[in-house]
Amino acid sequence: MRKAILVLIVLGLLGLLAPVYSQPPMLKRTTTKTDHFDFGAGGTIAIIGSPTGSIRVEGWNKNEVGISAEIEMQATSEADLARLADVTGFVTDESVGRTAIISVGAHDKQALKKSGKKVPKELIGLPFRIDYVINVPRYCDLEINGGHGDLTVKGVEGSMNISFLETNAKLEIITGSTTATIGSGKVDVDLGVRGWRSRAATIQLATGDLTVRLPVNTNAEIDAAILKNGKIENTLVGLKPRDRKVDFTDKSIIAKAGVGGTPLKFTVGDGTLRLEPLTSP
Repeated sequence: MRKAILVLIVLGLLGLLAPVYSQPPMLKRTTTKTDHFDFGAGGTIAIIGSPTGSIRVEGWNKNEVGISAEIEMQATSEADLARLADVTGFVTDESVGRTAIISVGAHDKQALKKSGKKVPKELIGLPFRIDYVINVPRYCDLEINGGHGDLTVKGVEGSMNISFLETNAKLEIITGSTTATIGSGKVDVDLGVRGWRSRAATIQLATGDLTVRLPVNTNAEIDAAILKNGKIENTLVGLKPRDRKVDFTDKSIIAKAGVGGTPLKFTVGDGTLRLEPLTSP
């Protein structure tokens, strides 16, 4: 009886493992797509990233936008990779003063329907990623929406509106108001990297570590808060309570830097919020 039970168990395990071993191995293909077009300073560049992939945006002294996208796709055959390559990448939506760079792929049924391209059902949902390097005019505004991947923004003087699900981000903010909402990850923000110019910022991180660096000549009203678990680590010198009856804690800092004025709001749900002085490069 015991031997029969053992045989049944072994057969059951083999039955569970059989589908795993019968699946063909996934093949990978990496391609690069580029684009380049004129774009005047002062406009808005909107970037909609892929579900997985990094976004790097750098400002340059040209009235042009340059895009380089490294696209990685996975499928079980070369024929399927070819089908995916036909629908995976990015498109641009260009108008006066605003251009959107939009990631497309088999994950987006509505975009496929609009384009008239058909993809077999078994290919929808296969993993892919697009890693962007985008050069934009130094003076422009940015709108960035991303999924899971690194984010870097540097050398851009303008307003920023950022939304990401999960990222390790490095943001250098020169001027312009900034709003960033991030689900989880590690976020480093340098404000006023070319001198303090009194621009508002709201940075929200649900889970993870947020580090904010401010120049010594900052004039702002700072609200820093941990909503659930974690703590604030403050090494900024010269912060004063805006209300002398409300002390700083490791969960909340309501402060004035310099003569105050500009609102800066930093919020972490669960994690660590660090306020540090910005050192010269």
